[in-house]
Amino acid sequence: MNDDAPLPPSWRVTRAISHTPARSHTTTIHVGDRRLTDLARPGMRVTIAFTDATRACPDQHLVGGLLNELEACGIAPEHITLICATGLHRPSTPAERLAKLGPDIVARYRIVDHNALDPDALVDHGVIDGIPLVVNRQCVECDLLLATGVVEPHQYAGYSGGAKTVVIGCGGEATISATHGPVMLDHAGTRLGSIEGNPFQAFVRAGGERIGLRYVVNTILDETGEPLMIAAGPPIAVHDYLVAQARTIYETPVNHPVHVARAGVEGPKAVNLYQASRAATYLALAERTPLLPGAPILLPAPIPEGAGEGAGERRFFEALARAPSPHQLLEDLRRTGFPAGAQRAYILAQTLVRHPIIVVGAQHPDVVRACHMHAAPDMATGIALADRLAREAFSLAPDAPLEFLDVPHALLTMPRLTVP
Repeated sequence: MNDDAPLPPSWRVTRAISHTPARSHTTTIHVGDRRLTDLARPGMRVTIAFTDATRACPDQHLVGGLLNELEACGIAPEHITLICATGLHRPSTPAERLAKLGPDIVARYRIVDHNALDPDALVDHGVIDGIPLVVNRQCVECDLLLATGVVEPHQYAGYSGGAKTVVIGCGGEATISATHGPVMLDHAGTRLGSIEGNPFQAFVRAGGERIGLRYVVNTILDETGEPLMIAAGPPIAVHDYLVAQARTIYETPVNHPVHVARAGVEGPKAVNLYQASRAATYLALAERTPLLPGAPILLPAPIPEGAGEGAGERRFFEALARAPSPHQLLEDLRRTGFPAGAQRAYILAQTLVRHPIIVVGAQHPDVVRACHMHAAPDMATGIALADRLAREAFSLAPDAPLEFLDVPHALLTMPRLTVP
């Protein structure tokens, strides 16, 4: 574990890590028979959708590569718009734009934030399988739409990337609400790591085709956030290619069930509870999770932004804070539905009815407690609490052994209990 707190001697440790291959190069692999030079022509108006600050995506490299190619094709900077795919998160700050894109890109190109709540900035593209497809006007009122993204495990899409940056990240509230509502999230196919039979992923792919997203650049990252692989080409072909590679990296077997776990989360996902809680839910709700029912989860996260500052994050907090219990919240949300953003409260409540969560080192412990979780000031306190909760849950004696699963990078690791 990445701290100085010793584990109790009775804890038997299994460490789950992604199988990161050696990085030999990060040159872009072209997938399919379509290159950007086949699509771009001088005078075209181009929109590039890139990920927001909640995604650890190296957009300075990915967007920069696209801009270099577009310039070589004769497209002037004034004909290019970069749109930050914020979904229902807060707008980007000047510092985040510089960190994401670098000073040269920020100085030379027009950059806008998506606003899912502004009807004048959105275009209705009809319905796909009962789900409204509403996207930012900048994405459809252009001659060529491009996107970046990172392919990593995702609670709903199975794996992120592909057309998701545009369809969801630049989607209107109607689209985000429908894809993140109880009908979608309760579907058996809407699962972490699942692509085939996943209705969320099917909508994203169909939506990208209808909007006219013809070319993406996506990457797989290692545990430090550096690119392992980069692929470019048609969205579905790129996504399929990188998902196949990602499975060999992120999915890891665990040979026995566990009584306690730690879900590590770092970087932009640790800045608020909305994002950090993903680590616990990824571990608890994944197919063939090694966690025994009732196993406490340690979640080290400073959450300097508290619950989060965007519209979605505020809805997440309000739903949890109003509810008398996670059980009641699930009943209420299944009966009434919920707005986009509150889906994270719904998913977190599904975890909390199975597992107590101990958020360690939170700068806003009151926010943690309001959301029906435990707050521990440091890891030693958190470990002591987890030990007590686990022994109570499993009726174990004080010196009986506990199986402990340490997942340092829970958003980039999918531990799966081996099936005899």
